[in-house]
Amino acid sequence: MSSPINKTLKKTALVLAISMLTAGSQADLIISEYIEGSSYNKAIELQNTGTEEINLSQYNLELYSNGKTSLTASVNLTGSLAAGGVYVLAHGSASNDILTVANQISSSVINFNGDDTLILKQGETVVDSFGQYGYDPGSQWSANGVSTANATLRRHADITSGDTNPDDEFDPSLQWDAYPQDTFDGLGDGSGNDGNGGTATEALISDIQGSGSSSPMIDEQVIVTAVVIAVYQDEHSFNGFFIQEEDADQDGDASTSEGIFVYSSQPVQVGDQVKVTAKVTEYFDLTELTDVSTVEVLANDQPLPATTIINLPLSSTDQLEAVEGMLVEFPQTLTVNEVYQLGRYGQMLLSQGRRYQGTEIALPGEDALAVIADNALNVIKLDDGFSNQNPVPVIYPVPGLSALNTVRIGDSVPGITGVIYYSFGEYLLEPVGEVTFDPTNQRTLAPQTDPMANLKVASFNVLNFFNGDGQGGGFPTSRGADNAEEFQRQLDKLVPALVALDSDIVGLMEIENDGYDEYSAIATLVDTLNAELPADKAYTYVDPGLSSLGSDEIAVGMIYRPASVQLLSSAKLDSSNSALDPDTGEPLFNDGKNRTALAVSFEHVATGQQLTVSVNHLKSKGSDCVDLGDPDLGDGQGNCNLTRTMAAEALAQWLQDTPTGIDTPITLIIGDLNSYAMEDPIRTLESAGFNNLKKAKGLPGDYSYVFDGQSGSLDHALGNQAALDATLLVTDWHINTDEPAVLDYNTEYKYDGQAETLYNADPYRSSDHDPVIISMSLTPANEPPIALISHFRIWNWHIFIADSFDPDGRVVKNHWNFVNWDEFDSWFAFVPESVLKRNRVGQIILTATDNDGASSEDVLTLSNAHLGHNKSNHSRR
Repeated sequence: MSSPINKTLKKTALVLAISMLTAGSQADLIISEYIEGSSYNKAIELQNTGTEEINLSQYNLELYSNGKTSLTASVNLTGSLAAGGVYVLAHGSASNDILTVANQISSSVINFNGDDTLILKQGETVVDSFGQYGYDPGSQWSANGVSTANATLRRHADITSGDTNPDDEFDPSLQWDAYPQDTFDGLGDGSGNDGNGGTATEALISDIQGSGSSSPMIDEQVIVTAVVIAVYQDEHSFNGFFIQEEDADQDGDASTSEGIFVYSSQPVQVGDQVKVTAKVTEYFDLTELTDVSTVEVLANDQPLPATTIINLPLSSTDQLEAVEGMLVEFPQTLTVNEVYQLGRYGQMLLSQGRRYQGTEIALPGEDALAVIADNALNVIKLDDGFSNQNPVPVIYPVPGLSALNTVRIGDSVPGITGVIYYSFGEYLLEPVGEVTFDPTNQRTLAPQTDPMANLKVASFNVLNFFNGDGQGGGFPTSRGADNAEEFQRQLDKLVPALVALDSDIVGLMEIENDGYDEYSAIATLVDTLNAELPADKAYTYVDPGLSSLGSDEIAVGMIYRPASVQLLSSAKLDSSNSALDPDTGEPLFNDGKNRTALAVSFEHVATGQQLTVSVNHLKSKGSDCVDLGDPDLGDGQGNCNLTRTMAAEALAQWLQDTPTGIDTPITLIIGDLNSYAMEDPIRTLESAGFNNLKKAKGLPGDYSYVFDGQSGSLDHALGNQAALDATLLVTDWHINTDEPAVLDYNTEYKYDGQAETLYNADPYRSSDHDPVIISMSLTPANEPPIALISHFRIWNWHIFIADSFDPDGRVVKNHWNFVNWDEFDSWFAFVPESVLKRNRVGQIILTATDNDGASSEDVLTLSNAHLGHNKSNHSRR
């Protein structure tokens, strides 16, 4: 039985609880606008919905991140707020559009993402909340097209009191309307979503769109009657629909669009004839109807306007402005040219045929820039109809992208229909039905090589292969896998790729520069690779006897099969042993920018033939070399072209000076030279006598890398004349650059099981570069012929017979030189003794030449006494 004191305490607690709830329900301050924009464009608008002025110093706004119940940050408000007034809190690094209306800066609280909770308190009493306290929704709360991520949300105008229970389930669509990311025009005015002001006038879409890049009717209230041609109101979509004028209402002017996007969640269907009352705006250069007050459906199942035919290449870069928002058809069979952003944004590039980098097929400067300009007209970006990142599922190809159901660069689309949209500075084709892909560039199980080859040399950029501490820990490292799981996934892709390459020598790029002991990255790779191979195909790696190869985080490396080739010697090229620039006296090879090169001499076990292989990784185009006086000159070769060209010059000189100490007949240059086929570094090597083996013995149009939807070769195979003579075929194995990046080993940004469905332990997307394979036919080193003179005397005649022979070929010529008398080619000679005496022939030289051009001599020395007694002396050379 409870004591009177306990009863009194319980009653007091109950009264206090009721008073707190009452205070919360009667609070006059609410969250009226929420901005979760790009970068630091974040803000919260508060509104006093009551009738009295509020002392804001009694209030604080709290942030709880990622479902945590512990406070992330809190800010106390300052000043006072009149009845009906609004108060804006902003991040200190927000855009000027936000900062100019901000009343208070808080970069700690106003640093939220779409999955964070905000609680507004008066003292300790909750007066409003946004999100759900203690719950992590993933990346956002989302319902009925209203999402808390990458959006502006405005509270319904009829909401005058806050959500005082932050623990309850949060559905943003119940009290909030969504606007596109970085919509700031209503911030600070407290308007909420209360419809449109002003008088609306009827207008045709062509009048709204106009013939220029922006509408001539911005901010005007209009009434538009048209047909719905596409609807994008699903979760994560655009929260709107497209309408287009009926054919009869179109103005016939090809420069004015007949379609427009309506930013509204009002349910409609394709084929509805609708009357829309809204405001004309330019949302990041997209003409659209927003602040929609009414959408009246006048009729259903109306015939759609005729599609507009568009062919690639476009006639100009602004051709699509005239069809923005319209239903269009590309009737051509288009080729997929880029899938890098397929997993991230659900997008890919389509073109007529495969596009190549300007400097892959044309000389730098005017010619290459003309190719680049043509490429810009020969492309359309296919979108997926959704606005969120990392979509689940990735809808291309149907029924959804997976590791075993992919779409590759080079696949075909046999015609496509969609709506032209504009977002983030580019035109997009939004689908209006299922998109069909023909697998015209299917995966292959192994690279194409020449079956007559007895030596295969490959190069492979292994994309930041870092193995932690080499013992299962030490993650994350500065590059590559973030954890042991990702590293194993990376390894499980690279090893099958190397097994299928089946090459005798493999040059590696972007392997961790952590030495050569048992825990090094290259040792881990070789050990794991050998576990999958029979003993006669096992590899070992080249250890140049250094703790690291240069100072870069990544290095080149080389692995080889001892059963096929024997290591003779190795050497490195860096600034310390580079040839000098005659103008500056500085090393031509800058190892602060280029990775240290490695040259290795081998002997081919089967033939005894010797070769030197140099593996290289030159400076990338990704960052500039302005500090070296080597800027991007705008000729198509990108950043640091001079730095790469000087490195190529140094490399050529170095290899011609026999750096390994062994003068081998064959010299190969392989690796990622970060230069396309027609750029200065490649032409510098060609001018120095190194043949472009891809050009001479490769497949037409081959490539090792795709960037920005344009293909080309950054990974090369060059060689001297002996290398060219021995090369049968050079190919790129297209296992990586044609594949969507999302199929790689990484697990981040993959949701709802995608880490499993988008991954397979196979070679495909094991890296971002394709490996290059050189098929070669080596023959044993030629042994010179043996020149041999046989001499007989019959009466006064001397008979000389060439008994020359070649141990590994055939003798093709015997040349006689009777010194002081005559020279001729023959396998024998009959000479009178009188001739020999009269001409004082003291020596007879026989030169034998074989089918490979080698030769040797046999010298027969005569005297008058010897002539009479049939004696002679031989000396062979």
